[in-house]
Amino acid sequence: MRTLFLDCGMGAAGDMLSAALLELTEDPKKTLAELNALGIPGVEYSAEKTEKCGVVGTRLHVTFLGDEEGRDEERHHHHGRPADIEAVIDGLNMPEAAKNDAREIYALIAGAEAEVHGKTPADIHFHELGTMDAVADVAAVSFLIDRLAPERIVCSPVRTGYGRVKCAHGILPVPAPATAVLLKGVPVYAGDIEGEMCTPTGAAVLKRFAGEFRHMPEMTVDRIGCGMGGRDFAEANCVRALLGESGEYVAELCCNVDDMTPESVGYAMETLKNAGALDVYWSAVGMKKCRPGVELSVLCRDEDRDKMVRLIFRHTTTIGIRETLCSRFVLKRRSGTANTPWGPVRVKTSEGYGVIRRKPEYDDMAEIADKNGLSLDDVRKFANGGNDNA
Repeated sequence: MRTLFLDCGMGAAGDMLSAALLELTEDPKKTLAELNALGIPGVEYSAEKTEKCGVVGTRLHVTFLGDEEGRDEERHHHHGRPADIEAVIDGLNMPEAAKNDAREIYALIAGAEAEVHGKTPADIHFHELGTMDAVADVAAVSFLIDRLAPERIVCSPVRTGYGRVKCAHGILPVPAPATAVLLKGVPVYAGDIEGEMCTPTGAAVLKRFAGEFRHMPEMTVDRIGCGMGGRDFAEANCVRALLGESGEYVAELCCNVDDMTPESVGYAMETLKNAGALDVYWSAVGMKKCRPGVELSVLCRDEDRDKMVRLIFRHTTTIGIRETLCSRFVLKRRSGTANTPWGPVRVKTSEGYGVIRRKPEYDDMAEIADKNGLSLDDVRKFANGGNDNA
């Protein structure tokens, strides 16, 4: 599984994340030209190699109207509301999927700002986050993630820093209030560096893209990117991005029950499946006092583990759940149709590891068989050997 790991041991900011991702692309110079062709009004990207504590990486600069910091009047009054940002994103020259990611990042920011200030998201004025250089960071990350197309994104625990930071609203604690809201549910720590290590933009990007927050998983790395920050510390001020292959890790959650009706067990299984479980099944077991019982097994993605645990406790009578973490190997799946003399049949194709498997959809075959007086095998032969448009 193509996996992207983000090492945020020195925090996270939009420009640092963008620079790290830029280094992962096959041709960073060409990709930089594509960033400059996104069409963000008044914005120009440039990159330079920078050394921090003996480590060389990329520092990504964003200039707006020729000024890297941006004009004060523009920073606080240009494109400050959600509708203005939405209009800018709509006009960008990048894939629609990347535009949607950029919109969702700003929706997260708007929601956090609204919670902090007691307003609705539509009434929020982004101040620093509404400047064109901030929009440029969000657009760059969204574009680069779309370009790299990782199947799995894992992020380390996030270093926030500590102390106070000066914002448009005044002097605020670190992490800034909106950053703290965005990092709810994310493992964070202050560390020993005073200052803002994780910005609201960085927090929103991580919240949007990272499916897991944990230390680096087992993976075979083939590319490494270092995105450098502007400040110097005793530690290298960079975000590292590592791209490679990893197995898919899943959690197996099991419990035994002997005091539930079959209807209740069935309802619990359907609820877990609808909530995103990869698989749910039961096995007959013998329990204490010679009672027949059921072992309920749930397979889920690691990031869904807590949700599944809560649902199991809610919808079963168990008082304990066993957990096993394991890796799994899966075939890549795609859907299509096969034409038969009696109409199309949906077909699922699975392939990988040197095998290809095709499985016609049972409901389609059964409907054709009933209408035409055929057996399932008759229909299956045509579905497996017909014109495959999968």
